[in-house]
Amino acid sequence: MSLLGSKRISTSTSSLNNRTSRSGGSSMSQSGLYSSGQIRMSNGYSSYSSMGGSVGGGMRLPSIPISAVTYNNSLLAPLNLEIDPNIQVIRSQEKEQIKGLNNRFASFIDKVRFLEQQNKMLETKWNLLQGQTTTKSNMNAMFEAYIANLRRQLDAINNDKSKLDSELRNMQGAVEDFKGKYEDEINRRTCLENDFVVLKKDVDGAFLVKADLDDKVGALSDEINFLRSIYEEELREMQSQIKDTSVVVQMDNTRHLDMDSIVAEVKAQYEDIAAKSREEAESWYKVKYSEMSAQAGKYSDELRNTKGDIAELKRMIQRLESEISSIKGQRATLETQIAEAEERGELAVKDAKARIADLEAALQRAKQDMANQVREYQELMNVKLALDIEIATYRKLLEGEEDRISNHSVVSVHSAPSYSQSSSKGMHAGGYSTSGGYSSSSSGYSSAQTTKNMSAKNVVIKMTETRDNRFRK
Repeated sequence: MSLLGSKRISTSTSSLNNRTSRSGGSSMSQSGLYSSGQIRMSNGYSSYSSMGGSVGGGMRLPSIPISAVTYNNSLLAPLNLEIDPNIQVIRSQEKEQIKGLNNRFASFIDKVRFLEQQNKMLETKWNLLQGQTTTKSNMNAMFEAYIANLRRQLDAINNDKSKLDSELRNMQGAVEDFKGKYEDEINRRTCLENDFVVLKKDVDGAFLVKADLDDKVGALSDEINFLRSIYEEELREMQSQIKDTSVVVQMDNTRHLDMDSIVAEVKAQYEDIAAKSREEAESWYKVKYSEMSAQAGKYSDELRNTKGDIAELKRMIQRLESEISSIKGQRATLETQIAEAEERGELAVKDAKARIADLEAALQRAKQDMANQVREYQELMNVKLALDIEIATYRKLLEGEEDRISNHSVVSVHSAPSYSQSSSKGMHAGGYSTSGGYSSSSSGYSSAQTTKNMSAKNVVIKMTETRDNRFRK
């Protein structure tokens, strides 16, 4: 801000010099500086006194009397110069501009003091910060130890996970083996159940055959008993008839018929036939009964063995199912533990990463704050340097004006087709123009070079006053 203000002051001063120089030629014809062979500089000194007093902070410089000088008469010929009617307005504007510049200079001085105080405060803070940075912090070691602990925990969790994975694979292999055995037992049970169904069908058929044979035996027994009762009844009837009947038969037959023998023989034959039939039926029944009993015993043994095998298979199936359920429970527990371990590990890693990110962000913010403070300090140092340069420039300007007033004064009047005034970096003392105005230079910074071409010729008289009060052209 001070640099911009100084540039504006330089530009305003240059424009003021230009206007003063432009009005110099016209004012020469009005000021009456050529009377009695002497040149009066009262307006110039009053302007300089005003300027010097304002710039010097209220100090009034004494007026220096001008002694008589010699001059060249050929240079005092009247000039046909145009008179500027706005010279009074320009002078009043110049005075107002000088007042504004003086006020701005005072405000700049206040700003310089304020910035010096700020600079001292920042230097104190900077020294404190430099003193604080000498102490080393153990935060990095703590964070590194914490991260190493988390890494060890993560490695232990990974090792446990690998062990649990191997145990899970072993358990899965055992489960597959038990599944194969279980399927084999199921197939065997199915085969035995099919055999049992076939045997049951055979037993049912044998039982039905036995029932049929029992029915047939009962029917044959009833038939034998019925035939026996009929035979006995017929025999009794025949005996009763023979006993009660007396028949006298006279035949002329030489053959003698023995009925008793015939009846006895027939009876014996029938009894033999009945006995043979009864023996055959009993023997067949006994054979069939023994065969059916043997088959029933064999089938009952097979059925008993099958039932025992089925019960054993059921017990084995229940045992395998309980083992499978327990293995499934262990597997679910291991999977849950593995998931929890993975989740804990991921949460620990995320927490560690989040803390590392927070620490990096905090470190980055601290670095950024330090960089901002250093940059602000550098900017303030640059502003302070610029203000120091500006103050030194003003001080040199004032000292140079005081030395110039005390040592020598320069009055320049020359005839030239054009007028050129330049202001560059460095100290350039102000001079007095013939119009009585004060020409000031810039304050240490390069300003734009201004060139003004005049249509009329100007006469310039350059006179130098030395310390021995002599003037030379």
